[in-house]
Amino acid sequence: MPGLPHSLHALVTGGGRGIGRQVASVLAQAGATVTVLGRHRATLDQAVAAGAAHFVAVADVADQAAVSAVIAEASRRQPIDILIANAGVAESAPFAKSDAALFRRMIDVNFMGVVHSIAAVLPSMRDRNYGRIVAVASTAGLKGYAYVSAYSAAKHAVVGLVRSLALELATTRVTVNAVCPGFTDTDLLAGSIDNIMKKTGRSHEQAVAELAKHNPQGRLVSPEEVADAVLWLCGEGAGAITGQAIAVAGGEV
Repeated sequence: MPGLPHSLHALVTGGGRGIGRQVASVLAQAGATVTVLGRHRATLDQAVAAGAAHFVAVADVADQAAVSAVIAEASRRQPIDILIANAGVAESAPFAKSDAALFRRMIDVNFMGVVHSIAAVLPSMRDRNYGRIVAVASTAGLKGYAYVSAYSAAKHAVVGLVRSLALELATTRVTVNAVCPGFTDTDLLAGSIDNIMKKTGRSHEQAVAELAKHNPQGRLVSPEEVADAVLWLCGEGAGAITGQAIAVAGGEV
């Protein structure tokens, strides 16, 4: 496994489970000191106990004041060199049943959560002229899917933010990128599978197949595959990679 250029401090939002936990683990194995941020301390503590991270920070990414406070505290241990803005939620509904509250929930967590996290780490990165910012977006940020218009809109916003901020920071050594996984085998996806089963009467295997068919490889993406892409973007060799939205989706996009 490739290492990181020197002893870096990485902060992973939504780092207690799924893709976030796998990313945290990979970064820790590569030599980073890793802080995982999330809403549920017990889940974060489990990640530390398993060796996937070193420290925890408890906050809801939709709460800017809380995010700023816990990131400031984490930064006092060591300035944050790497931000993985991974925290997210997904809800599905036809547009006709997607009220303003649903759109706000998707925007507040999936987009504003990224904004709040970046805002908290960027001043220090600019002062030190070094940083890696990676947002975990989705193929839903690159294309549309039926019945997830609010989620897709939020993820499109993340990709737009990444592309614009990368240009603002192009003359610095701070890079900004997104990884866009397709349907990935996580507990978050398990909720979507349960929803398909309840609404359609399909079996678990049929529900998984319904999602996997979007991937030309005919399978779900693994969290490890997403984490490997993130690790590469955090490495020294990716210094010229910025403003990109990299699909990890078996050729779907």
